[in-house]
Amino acid sequence: MHAGLRITAFAAALAATFGTAYGVGKGVDPVVEDPAPARHESHGEASPDPAGGGDHGGHETAPAGGLQISEGGYTLDLRTTTVTAGKRSDLSFAIRDSAGRAVTAYQREHEKELHLIVASRDLATYRHVHPTRAADGTWSIPVELPRAGGYRVFADFTPAKKGAENLTLGADLAASGTYEPRQLPAPKATAKVNGYEVRLDGALRPGKETELRLKVSRGGSPVTDLQPYLGAYGHLVALRSGDLAYLHVHPGGEPGDGRTKPGPEISFTATAPSSGTYRLFLDFKHQGQVHTAEFTVRAGTAAAGSPAPAHEDGAEEHGH
Repeated sequence: MHAGLRITAFAAALAATFGTAYGVGKGVDPVVEDPAPARHESHGEASPDPAGGGDHGGHETAPAGGLQISEGGYTLDLRTTTVTAGKRSDLSFAIRDSAGRAVTAYQREHEKELHLIVASRDLATYRHVHPTRAADGTWSIPVELPRAGGYRVFADFTPAKKGAENLTLGADLAASGTYEPRQLPAPKATAKVNGYEVRLDGALRPGKETELRLKVSRGGSPVTDLQPYLGAYGHLVALRSGDLAYLHVHPGGEPGDGRTKPGPEISFTATAPSSGTYRLFLDFKHQGQVHTAEFTVRAGTAAAGSPAPAHEDGAEEHGH
């Protein structure tokens, strides 16, 4: 995933018989509120946020990418579009060029040719995984979605072609079974996962670059020996509630540069594409294990104060 920032948006909704989840770290503690920025003119009515986060009012501050299954002459050909919840299945896809050929050469970014994000429509489930590419350009990885529901699959990559730009393409995936909707947790400034606590300082602002600082502690003591994961001490992904607009940003600095410390703080800069509610997912590695801390934040509006559903501390382990 590129060192800058990728914004991806899409609006497809799956049928009501589908929709839900992959588990990860659960957010708890103080509310993150973003003071309202300068007013953005709205062009038409703002669409409601089905996950409880309010509208996205105003216009996009950057061109939306990734809403599309095709962009820049490349298409995400998702061959697995339906799986059964609770059963292990092979997720298979290819990236095709404008001539329909499967792409077989990629630039390596953060130690991988392609990064795959799988997220449920209600944002209760998130996975950052790395599939295997066959010689013919087919990518595959086994997945087991624990709950029925609608999911979005994001492929983040850069073709190995002179002048090629980083792309994030998205496609829908459904897990069949009994649908049980989940409410998005209320905004919180701390998240607990597998015995770790991560505190978020800073706020997302529409159209304005801001700093997000995440501090990792364990048992009340700061963690100062984070391990590099995919060439960084942390990876942050944000998904906008309602349409799952995708934003990826890496921290400033990198391990071994002589100035970036291995914790407890990981710093990022990010710009929200619009006002609205976002779910942040931080991947970090310590003592050989990768953990994911989750946060709900609101950009451009005050926190709505709807109660968070009951969640236990700790996270369902998942592959990266």
